[in-house]
Amino acid sequence: MSNRPPLPPFTTESAALKTRAAEDAWNSRDPGRVVLAYTEDSRWRNRAEFLNGRAEIVAFLERKWARELDYRLIKEVWAFTGNRIAVRFAYEWHDSGGAWFRSYGNENWEFDERGLMRRRLASINDMPISEAHRLYHWPLGRRPDDHPGLSELGL
Repeated sequence: MSNRPPLPPFTTESAALKTRAAEDAWNSRDPGRVVLAYTEDSRWRNRAEFLNGRAEIVAFLERKWARELDYRLIKEVWAFTGNRIAVRFAYEWHDSGGAWFRSYGNENWEFDERGLMRRRLASINDMPISEAHRLYHWPLGRRPDDHPGLSELGL
């Protein structure tokens, strides 16, 4: 299996690049693309759900994006050291009934020597918002480089 740069140990710059790459992949809403950033035996805790391995991750992401419509995500580095990065994030989405939400959370990531994530621990809370209070208005897909991040949006 090939490397997935940037590789640990992380610097301020490489942790930011790794975080933006993860954000971009998740904003694609393509489970097949997203899962390539994780080891074959990657372990996750997402809210109260525990996942092991790429097949479970793909199934989870398919369920997630079937339920969380028009998903748009921003991630930001909180801290890093060695082969670990802690990020905070917020994403906006709506359900099939048209109700909008902003989901806030924190993730702790651990990478192997090839730059693949072997462990992801996520804590997430959902807050209902009105459509008028949405902050993410870019076209579906990658967040434009000139779109404000979490800190600039005051989140």
